[in-house]
Amino acid sequence: MSERTILVTGGAGFIGANFVPYFAAKYPNYKIVNLDKLTYAGNLENLRECESMKNYVFVHGDVCDRDLLEKLFKQYDIKGVVHFAAESHVDNSITGPKAFIETNIVGTFNLLDVARNYWMEAPNKVKPGYEQARFHHISTDEVYGTLGEDGFFKETTPYAPNSPYSASKAGSDMLVRAYFHTYGMNVTVSNCSNNYGPKQHPEKLIPKIISNALSGKDIPIYGDGKNVRDWLYVLDHCKAIDLIFHKGKAGETYNIGGHNEKNNLEIVDAICSILDKEMPRSNGSSYKDLIVFVKDRPGHDRRYAIDATKLTTELGWKADENFASGIVKTVEWYLSKILKDAA
Repeated sequence: MSERTILVTGGAGFIGANFVPYFAAKYPNYKIVNLDKLTYAGNLENLRECESMKNYVFVHGDVCDRDLLEKLFKQYDIKGVVHFAAESHVDNSITGPKAFIETNIVGTFNLLDVARNYWMEAPNKVKPGYEQARFHHISTDEVYGTLGEDGFFKETTPYAPNSPYSASKAGSDMLVRAYFHTYGMNVTVSNCSNNYGPKQHPEKLIPKIISNALSGKDIPIYGDGKNVRDWLYVLDHCKAIDLIFHKGKAGETYNIGGHNEKNNLEIVDAICSILDKEMPRSNGSSYKDLIVFVKDRPGHDRRYAIDATKLTTELGWKADENFASGIVKTVEWYLSKILKDAA
């Protein structure tokens, strides 16, 4: 495999910080340039294992900084992009939507446009040496809106975003699509279901349940706790991205899901059961006694579920973890981190 430099944006975030070490270790003759703004969601601690890798470099910067992007493409001769960088917390998009429009739409446009100018001479005419250069865009199942009690999101499902976050991601997906249809740019898109696993920001559902439980604090659950999500173990997602980046068809979208539909009550029940075994409470009661129901968030989608048949049949992907195995690995990772931090 020839040497090439890949730009990964947002590689210090949750999914990126799982993808970068996996990708850099698997492809030692790829140079990985990780560009991250290091907002509250980015954490270089999560990339400690990369610091000794010869094929890894970190750049502190923003995808909204077009001059920086142009400089990086020239300096490193970028021949591939894996674009994670995004504002992604739904609650934050409700209270402050502007940052989501800037990063998710303007940032994606900047990145697409800089890549197009660097890789292409004209519409449908690629510069010599850049025939394999690909732009892979990571999106979310939230762009499809919400489902009833049955049915699944497919790649053909019409977009119907319900929050400023999902609307901004839908906008970025449309830009990627337009760059394929207008310019013939080599792009792929993946829309994934809810990820869980190591390195997730503590504000997210699963880490929050774990930390609150161990601190003896209330475990807050929105509404009636019956909102359903399809849960995907983060390393399975990373392997799917790798497959799409290398084998996916240009211009295509691939849905990535774990076939693990759980509502929030089932999630909290599973975590509390693991914690009851691994770190029992001193008073002998279950962590489940800490569950409290709080007012639901505005526009809270009821159910998401992904049909990943296209990815499975066309590219041969399948998840290695089911929820039962993945949640144990996840809880054990957070337990060891909490104990290490306390030492």
